[in-house]
Amino acid sequence: RFNFILLRENVGKRKAQIAAIRRSSGDLVLNVDSDSTLASDVVTKLALKMQNPEIGAAMGQLTASNRNDTWLTRLIDMEYWLACNEERAAQARFGAVMCCCGPCAMYRRSALLLLLDQYESQFFWGKPSDFGEDRHLTILMLKAGFRTEYAPDAIAATVVPDRMGPYLRQQLRWARSTFRDTFLALRLLPGLDRYITLDVVGQNLGPLLLAFAVLAGVAQVALTATVPLWTVMMIAAMTMIRCSVAAFRARQLRFLAFSLHTPINLFFLLPL
Repeated sequence: RFNFILLRENVGKRKAQIAAIRRSSGDLVLNVDSDSTLASDVVTKLALKMQNPEIGAAMGQLTASNRNDTWLTRLIDMEYWLACNEERAAQARFGAVMCCCGPCAMYRRSALLLLLDQYESQFFWGKPSDFGEDRHLTILMLKAGFRTEYAPDAIAATVVPDRMGPYLRQQLRWARSTFRDTFLALRLLPGLDRYITLDVVGQNLGPLLLAFAVLAGVAQVALTATVPLWTVMMIAAMTMIRCSVAAFRARQLRFLAFSLHTPINLFFLLPL
């Protein structure tokens, strides 16, 4: 039931995708990363979501298949839940999920064929782009006038980094993609709901404002030898509110432990 396309050399994910899409014949194309495992009903549930011809792409909910390996994989599994069931779910209310993630995303083939040339010819600093494929393809779908959706009951499990080094490298790739493609997304915002505008602006300004707060706190310690209590208390309060809301919505107390992600964010991800 499958045709395997063997390329002569490793040309990267983007060109491999394009080769497969151009050889495909079905109405829908399913993208699955090599380290991901799909639940048995994922294709059915994503295909049902795609019945609306206005929808160009839909993604499923991601979980960490190796969640129980280390403390870091447990945190990342919660991070994925939050990204899917807060951010993506909220964006889907307006038909504008800003990134249909690679482990489990379904596309309308007729829409893909309209976009392949743009997708293949993306450059970054004068060189062909070799990162951020999922986000860029989603933005192209939105630019072409298609809706992008999220199916929370289509579950895909993917292997996540179990050590800090690989995790930080992954986050660096994603951050580069987010900031780069945000400039492309800005042209879309006037045609989208005002919530999406607020969401895109907040996602990009939020980390910068948090970094400014941390730098101000460090400066206070260095210059006055006093502890920036208000900064510490505000970050701690926001962390506990977010984790408490997540624990309530998921009906799982484990999300209170996601507060441990805050120091990782402050001392590793923000400088990165």
